[in-house]
Amino acid sequence: MQSYIVSYLKKNRGKLLDDWGKKLAELRSENYLQSLTDKSFHETNQEFLDLMLETADERNDKLNNNKINNYVLRYIQNGGTLHFLSQSIQLLRKACQTLVLESEFEKKEALEFLIELDEWIDKRMNRIVKDYSEAWEKTIELQKLSLLELSAPLIPVFEGITVMPLIGSIDTARARLIMENLLEGVIENRSKVVLIDITGVPVVDTMVAHHIIEASEAVRLVGTKCILVGIRPEIAQTIVNLGIDLTKFPTKSTLRKGVVTALELTGKQLTDM
Repeated sequence: MQSYIVSYLKKNRGKLLDDWGKKLAELRSENYLQSLTDKSFHETNQEFLDLMLETADERNDKLNNNKINNYVLRYIQNGGTLHFLSQSIQLLRKACQTLVLESEFEKKEALEFLIELDEWIDKRMNRIVKDYSEAWEKTIELQKLSLLELSAPLIPVFEGITVMPLIGSIDTARARLIMENLLEGVIENRSKVVLIDITGVPVVDTMVAHHIIEASEAVRLVGTKCILVGIRPEIAQTIVNLGIDLTKFPTKSTLRKGVVTALELTGKQLTDM
């Protein structure tokens, strides 16, 4: 945007902030800003307007983009919505247009001003929406990863014996995490036997069985015995019908039976107190 336009907007910052702020106040009751004090609300408006004016000079786009990105990240952390942010930008556009139309610019000069103004607002809007969307996608991915990690825990139950209870469906991403957790866990806990409990897995098809067999083979290669437990009758029937070979490692119908076998394999036994 041309320097004289940037200078004019900065010179009229006070009026711009006042007119734009009044329009924003009408939206305040409908969004997260309702919880802010009047002072905080005003300071938030000031910060955003100053950001827009600071980045109006397009000679250093890299610096401008960094400033916008930092603002967007803080805005998201404070609970801001993209809907309100986009509304704010459109209201700022209208406030700038009103400022120009009420000025003493010649008609041709005012028209050029408005065209550049729209291009500037559109460019900033696109950048803000891009940064906001990417930040949210990253947040969602981190949350998904956290949930995946919780969905494949390895729990030590006795010295040398660990259990991995699985609940829900198993896709390729989760199977990879199961493999990683198993290998890291058996080494960290010095497990001699690991029990994979599929009681909570609703369906065991060829793909799921393949992932379980792969995990078992990987565990065997690091010197640990693997026992598959939680084989319900319907699961057993499905495995037989699909011709899945699970003979390479022991299987038990319940976790209790699996623990008993694991104790025997490690030279331990349960005794009544």
